[in-house]
Amino acid sequence: MINEKVQEILNSQINKEFYSAYLYLAMSAYFDKAGLYGFSNWTKVQAKEEVDHGMIIFDYIVEQDGRVKLEQIEAPEVEFTCPMQVFEKVLEHEKYVTDSINSVAHLSDDECDLATRQFVDWYISEQVEEEANARNVITKLKMFGDEKASLYHLDKELGEREYKAHKYRE
Repeated sequence: MINEKVQEILNSQINKEFYSAYLYLAMSAYFDKAGLYGFSNWTKVQAKEEVDHGMIIFDYIVEQDGRVKLEQIEAPEVEFTCPMQVFEKVLEHEKYVTDSINSVAHLSDDECDLATRQFVDWYISEQVEEEANARNVITKLKMFGDEKASLYHLDKELGEREYKAHKYRE
């Protein structure tokens, strides 16, 4: 059976993962309205991955004979001004999630819950990738500035991103 404190922080993490999906969907709606359908695709794929992340934790709690406690999901910000601002928020949010995952790892260590500690290692690696992806888009946006042709090409590149279900175990 899962440690009670660890179960509580994992339930909180489920909420954060589902909130992340809401946030990315809000960003996707902004991009759709702006006619940046590739950016919209990128954020929709990201939203699906965040749901996967929440469901992986959900399944882990159940597998550990714990109790899943779903809480209300906060409404995300919906007003954005430009792609750069959105991706700066993406990076800021992913850093927040990284800190939260690190807290899960730390508590798992403190509570000597080695199964959860091993489980959370996948999330730690995933967060390195999430932050790098956001920084990559920010770097390109900075490089291009306000050049519309370059923004068009980046939009096309981001439109090629395909969803692949995330799984903890294959």
